[in-house]
Amino acid sequence: MGEVTRRIPPFASPAEAAISTFWAFPRAPSVPSVFTVIRKLLAAHPRGATPRYAAAVIGAAFIYGIEQLLTDDFARCVVADFAWTAAAIGAIFGTARLLKPKGRHIITSSVEHHAVLYCYEYLVKNEGFEATYLPVSREGLVSVESLKQAIRPDTTLVSIMAANNEIGAIQPIAELGSICREKGVHFHTDAVQWFGKEPFNNVHQFNADLVSICAHKIYGPKGAGALFARSPLLPEPLLWGGGHENERRAGTENLAAIVGFVAALESFVQKPVFSKEQLTPLTHRLIQLIDNLEGVEFVGSREHRLANTVSFLVRGSDSIALLAGLDMEGICASSGSACSAGSLEPSHVITALGVEKALANSLVRFSLGRESTSEEVKHLENVLPNVIRRVQRFQ
Repeated sequence: MGEVTRRIPPFASPAEAAISTFWAFPRAPSVPSVFTVIRKLLAAHPRGATPRYAAAVIGAAFIYGIEQLLTDDFARCVVADFAWTAAAIGAIFGTARLLKPKGRHIITSSVEHHAVLYCYEYLVKNEGFEATYLPVSREGLVSVESLKQAIRPDTTLVSIMAANNEIGAIQPIAELGSICREKGVHFHTDAVQWFGKEPFNNVHQFNADLVSICAHKIYGPKGAGALFARSPLLPEPLLWGGGHENERRAGTENLAAIVGFVAALESFVQKPVFSKEQLTPLTHRLIQLIDNLEGVEFVGSREHRLANTVSFLVRGSDSIALLAGLDMEGICASSGSACSAGSLEPSHVITALGVEKALANSLVRFSLGRESTSEEVKHLENVLPNVIRRVQRFQ
């Protein structure tokens, strides 16, 4: 790592260094746009052909960029700690299988993303593991005490998300990680929703052995992710057939997506792109609106939540009708996870809160972004009561 990185000149940013070093582009602004960085890469190699020696050093530069941001301590970085795009699935399967001789008990929560839950279901059904699903409070929070009680001598892996993608509940992730470390159990956190929204100092703040993140939640390209694995942990690879990513994951790297990911990390993580100062007043207005509507219930934690997410339930209605009504007013919303779009079943997150099925089917989620404005919220304040009344009248 040291031999490679000393060849990288002191450019304004790691992503800029990776591109400018090998293709002699002019220096980009210190905060380059994701698209601009990707465009430069594709313009240099429109056919995707990259000389082998250049690819190796460029890859190291990309990893250098992400490691610098995640650890804030370049001297302690190890290239092998990162596996591009592996993320949660690689963390869970790779670690559970690696540690199978030590134990087959694994723990997660009932509100995890399906990327985690489906992995656990598969391991239980097909590979002889036993899983414990921690319950959550009505606010969607995992109890630290429940984790303490669930850990057994044969527990090898715990996976708890840092923040929920449907209701925005923020878990006490550092405390949960500390429990696992005290017990000698490996801990993975799905931090996809955390990055770009919550304060980030370095990857060690989660007290996790494995941290998975992705690009498109921070205005980066789809199809790129990263898995941090604390040395000396080396999860078993899921894909074979090449020595890519230090034999962590076979397959030619998507350099365009990777460099876009680095640019997004540089631009949108250290200073969260989803600004609390901007978004908290807006979501507080939405929560106040919800509280004042008859038959409408806010779901999630009012204190421990992402600043951009507001979810609620509407009695005497369903999500499909509500979303259609909002769409007619020019308002985009969702009924839970985008990854579950099209499902006829109620959100597993909402049912885990103890909500009955009929009410759970009325979930609506608003997710604000960096371009959301007070005028847009005002428009929603004007139309939401009428949309709800109209839908309830025809149910």
